[in-house]
Amino acid sequence: MKADALRGHLDPMILAVVEHEPLHGYAIMEALLERSGGELDLPTGTLYPALRRLERAGYLASEWSTVGGRKRRTYQLTSAGTKMLASGKQEWITFRAVVEGVLRPGQA
Repeated sequence: MKADALRGHLDPMILAVVEHEPLHGYAIMEALLERSGGELDLPTGTLYPALRRLERAGYLASEWSTVGGRKRRTYQLTSAGTKMLASGKQEWITFRAVVEGVLRPGQA
């Protein structure tokens, strides 16, 4: 999938992945890959800056833990993140309907 296609949609996808349980960065990458049927194979240089941006914006909270002797930062959705995710889902529904209407007139 082209990186340009993700522009504007990556943040809600990340928030959706951590919606039900806190996850560390690598688990988020794996969940995105799995949920997308292998299409979203994000490099760490894309994911980790997005996680930091979402945390600075107050949509994610993180904490450090040690698992198997390794330190990991685990991210979870905040209440502001829950609202942002709901907004992102609605924006996606609208965007999808618009694109479908243009690309497949009469079939939307």
